[in-house]
Formats: sequence, C-alpha cells, structure tokens
Amino acid sequence: MPGKVRRIVTAINASGRSYIWSDTQLPTGEIAAGQPMRAGLWLTDSAPASNAGLADPVPDGDIPRIAPQHRGGTVFRITDFVPESISRRDPRDLAERGARVTADRSEKNPGFHATDTVDYAICLEGEIWAVMDEDETLMQPGDVLIQRGTYHAWSNRSDSVCRMAFILIDAQPIESR
Repeated sequence: MPGKVRRIVTAINASGRSYIWSDTQLPTGEIAAGQPMRAGLWLTDSAPASNAGLADPVPDGDIPRIAPQHRGGTVFRITDFVPESISRRDPRDLAERGARVTADRSEKNPGFHATDTVDYAICLEGEIWAVMDEDETLMQPGDVLIQRGTYHAWSNRSDSVCRMAFILIDAQPIESR
C-alpha cells in the first residue's frame, strides 16, 4: 500500500509473556491522490522535558544505559545490528546497561531483555526480526514497532547490517512480570 506505514505494537498476555498485539498499515483510511500521508503512530500522556540552556547531554555519542536514567526521561539512539552469523548479544552486557534479563529468555535468544519504557523502533535500513516470547515478525525499512515494556530481542538473520532508530520514553513498570 503506497503511502502507508506499517505499525507493530507489543503487549503482555495474562501469563506475563510478550507478544505482538497489533500489526497494521496506517492510516487505515484512504489517502486521496495528491494529498500528503500523515500517520499518527502512538501517543503518551505526560512528559515535559526542558529545552532551556545549551548543554549537550551526549557530547561523545555514548549513552551507556539502555533506558532513560531519570524518571520521565528519554533516550534517542541509532543502532546498527550486525548479522547474527558475525556477532551475538551478551545478556550480561544488557543487564550491566540496566535492562532486565531472565535465564530462560536468554536461552531462547541472548539479546532478550525488557525495560520500563515505551520504545519507538524504526527500521531505517536492512531487515531485522522483532522477537517476543510468543511470536516474532520481520521488520523492513519504514516499519515501526511500538515496544510497550515487553521482553523482546532483535535478530538480524540476514547477511547485511540493519540500522534502527530507537526512541525510549520512561514508563510505569508493568505489574504482571
């Protein structure tokens, strides 16, 4: 569908397992010929950040923690995922960077982790599998995943690097973990 954006949304089921709750093309309505496409992808209902001052919070481009360090904070990063045939994630690295990991999920995929965030994940180049406890889906350039505090992993099963953009927004913890 030209002009549409694929939006994938995750959730946690009654057993506390992550899954893909929704996978749809937006906007759902028709786009009139010659009109611009505007797709609203997700909303949250609180934040305000400060735009005061000139301090650069990431002068060297390194953000050691995966999720925001402060309540109400955000993280915006670009990540290149090399093919799994070249390198695989280390669950200890994820834990050291503030993510939650579990042994059973790490056995399934060593990159499995969760954070108390709403994440906007945008595939920019290449392709990557978004892996949940219960299912997975292939993301390609232009696809957007709304990650809602669920356990997940990224799996690059191709022969090329996949470049992703991530915006992580601090969120309330999910009680059913």
